[in-house]
Amino acid sequence: MIAQIAVGVVVGCVGYAYFAIQPQPPKICGTPGGPPVTSPRVKLDDGRHLAYKERGVAKEEAKHRIIISHGFDDSKDFNINLSDELLKELGIYILSFDRAGYGESTSNHARSVKSEAFDIQELADKLGLRPKFYVVGVSMGAYPTYSCLKYIPHRLSGVALVVPFVHYWWKGVPAKLLKEALGRCLFQTSGHFE
Repeated sequence: MIAQIAVGVVVGCVGYAYFAIQPQPPKICGTPGGPPVTSPRVKLDDGRHLAYKERGVAKEEAKHRIIISHGFDDSKDFNINLSDELLKELGIYILSFDRAGYGESTSNHARSVKSEAFDIQELADKLGLRPKFYVVGVSMGAYPTYSCLKYIPHRLSGVALVVPFVHYWWKGVPAKLLKEALGRCLFQTSGHFE
């Protein structure tokens, strides 16, 4: 009898511990109990939303329309050190957006490299950007930019990668370029700099 009670207590404690360490369900923007939506959002054809932020001249007057894809653990609100005067002088319109699952954008459970490119294309279409635009990928936001190069090159005026994530042993990159890039890296040889 005591053995049965002991087993019951152990199973109860294990069950309680299991449920205690489970993460709480996510609080999705705009849903009951979730944080409020504070940014403009576009509803995509599949029902998801992408939040965005616009800066610079009006898109209708812009000479250059630039979409910026943020990096890991960031959002559409990251700081771009460009003055409003410079944006106006050069006729630049900047659109930054929360990628799927970041900030106030709805997550995409079927997200892939390909879907990132089509999210950018649909965002541009929904906001009325002309047929071509520039895409800038910052850090891990470079992979959606690579995706745009592969899946929607006909829509791009150009691309830029700002501190992109790079794997120096990718097979498709020329050996000479890898050797030069790797040679510019600073390697830390001890636990501290002297």
